[in-house]
Amino acid sequence: MSSTSNNMPAAPAPVPQVLVVDDDVVSRMMLMHLVDTCGRFEILEAEDGADAWRQLEAGLRPAMVFCDLRMPYLSGTELLARVKAHPQLAEMPFVLVSAANDGDSMSEAAALGADGYVVKPFRVEQLRPWLAALGQAEAPQDSARRLGIDLARLRLYLGGLARQLDDTATGLAALLADAPAARTRLARLEEGCATLGLHAAAARLAQARALLAPAALAEALAVARAAVERQAQRVDGA
Repeated sequence: MSSTSNNMPAAPAPVPQVLVVDDDVVSRMMLMHLVDTCGRFEILEAEDGADAWRQLEAGLRPAMVFCDLRMPYLSGTELLARVKAHPQLAEMPFVLVSAANDGDSMSEAAALGADGYVVKPFRVEQLRPWLAALGQAEAPQDSARRLGIDLARLRLYLGGLARQLDDTATGLAALLADAPAARTRLARLEEGCATLGLHAAAARLAQARALLAPAALAEALAVARAAVERQAQRVDGA
């Protein structure tokens, strides 16, 4: 009986699946192309909301969904409502895409539970924060090497970011009274998270910045603060 070698190569990490739903084939192909430029993903497509729902009911569990807002048969909002009501799908990140960039449309998306909102015409900068969230936080040693600093300096930077997040969370109600200032502050926090290798936290802040809904903002700040704390603990243990 042969023994199994301990030197067998590790199985490759699974590639995240991204489902793109749009009844307009040109928009759908363009969005799929942009997703492809953001990293290594298995990109799936659905020609409308009804097609997407059939695939999800059949067992498809993508890591992320980008879905057009207005479609025949089953609109993006109707598909979103079904997804959020499904116990096995409710936590799946769901981003609505639309040519409408008015506040009412964005507020409706937030009220329905959308994780984000992307405005057409698509730009890769709009998609990258959500797709970055599918990755893991960068190893502290890699962050320090990329930034040209030592771990002690990285720890100081994480502490500074933690204080900024705490200050923003404490003054959130007052900050929201000035939407442009709120978006500027959130963009800086998002940049800070991305700079320090906290990609998922940066993505959550980007989502909250797009919607500017109080509950989403509070949650995104809490997620980012927890990510900073975890990364600080990794630095301390390195």
